[in-house]
Amino acid sequence: MHITAIGISHKTAPIDIREKFYLDETRRRLLLSELKNNPAVVEAIVLSTCNRTEVYAHTIVPDAVGTLLQSLFKVKSISFSSAAAEGLTKYFYTRKDRDAVSHLLRVASGLESVVLGENQILGQVKTAVDSAREEGMLGKTFNILSAAAIRAGKKARHETAVGSGGVSVSWAAVNAAQRLAGTLKGRSVLIVGAGKMANLAANQLTNKALGELYIMNRSQDNAEGLAEKFGGVSVSFWDMKEILGRVDVCICSSAAPHYLVEKDVVQKIMAGRPEKPLVCVDISIPRNIDPAVGQVAGVSLITVDDLGDIVAETVERRSGALSQIDGIINQKVDEFYGKIARSGEVKAAGRSRAAAA
Repeated sequence: MHITAIGISHKTAPIDIREKFYLDETRRRLLLSELKNNPAVVEAIVLSTCNRTEVYAHTIVPDAVGTLLQSLFKVKSISFSSAAAEGLTKYFYTRKDRDAVSHLLRVASGLESVVLGENQILGQVKTAVDSAREEGMLGKTFNILSAAAIRAGKKARHETAVGSGGVSVSWAAVNAAQRLAGTLKGRSVLIVGAGKMANLAANQLTNKALGELYIMNRSQDNAEGLAEKFGGVSVSFWDMKEILGRVDVCICSSAAPHYLVEKDVVQKIMAGRPEKPLVCVDISIPRNIDPAVGQVAGVSLITVDDLGDIVAETVERRSGALSQIDGIINQKVDEFYGKIARSGEVKAAGRSRAAAA
């Protein structure tokens, strides 16, 4: 049995490189299909979030790194043999066998996240596992592995302080906005997006005594639903310039594959309100706020890569849980290999009995 993991994350690559390899649901499934057609790959799990894209594979060959990278590049329409590809592969890390197993458990436990102990990653791991199962890429070994990862993630959060306070990227985004704005009391906030992260951000804002909360989404029904849930106002993308002109904070968490907030629009807005700063927080991958927006006078722009430093002291108390979680992970890795070994023994015993009969 050979287990290999390849990945790119906030620890190895800046956001402009990571977003090249972000996989939406369609491309995650396309990559699983690509791997399914490879005779060297037995099972696979594909995980892609705002902070990482990782592929875990159970293969019949000891070295599958090139195979996994080539498949990922193919799905992203990047030539693996080009000079540009050589420059990109340096941002990837690889893990093999026990290290790969341990890494997945660390990810599920929130130890590899920008915000230590963030809760959303466990749900994202579960989604990745479900997709692998639906695509026929989850067999016996990865069923055992995924169960170990999910149990480790739950145990880490239930038995240590790593997830105290219900932390998430959205929680960090709101904390970052509050720090830069000084206070959110009486301030107006625009949330672009209406998915899970936008929901979490809106929930974090409920106790901030906002002046106004605007929700903008390509689906007006979703925007209205989120606005009604949190006492906000749904607005149209056609009103982007007008609403940005009103607000103090813009938090972007959309699945759009392009910029929704552009520099020239923000520049015109800020020219008309030189005494009123604007805080922009982009937690989307790919990014939905043009990075050049941060160059506009009076604008502060934060991306997911900045969140860890901004809230570092807030999560410092969770660092004491690291040694406890290391113990949990080591135990679960041992359990995983123990179950695999016992499974092999049962299978071998069955073959012996069949031969004897």
